[in-house]
Amino acid sequence: MAATLTLAIMGLVLGLGLAFAADIFKVEVDNRIEDITELLPGYNCGACGYPGCSGFAEGIVAGEVDNLSDCKPGKDEHYDPILAYIKDHPNADGSHIDVKK
Repeated sequence: MAATLTLAIMGLVLGLGLAFAADIFKVEVDNRIEDITELLPGYNCGACGYPGCSGFAEGIVAGEVDNLSDCKPGKDEHYDPILAYIKDHPNADGSHIDVKK
């Protein structure tokens, strides 16, 4: 009986500790990265110099990408919606991402 009670108390304490840690160390994800990744061709080829389309989308949002044409398989049908999306979704401080076709 003592072992069962000890394990139950340990489970409760460790579970509360994990819940607290998950809340403290939560990573906020910028939804613009996921949305731009969906607008890219999706080949994940790395020809742009980034590790796949999600890496390229992170570079766009971070302002590291100057030209969308760095995405070699992309065409205007991919670039135009991305430019429109970037125009409609500025950074948190209100500034816009400066990127060209």
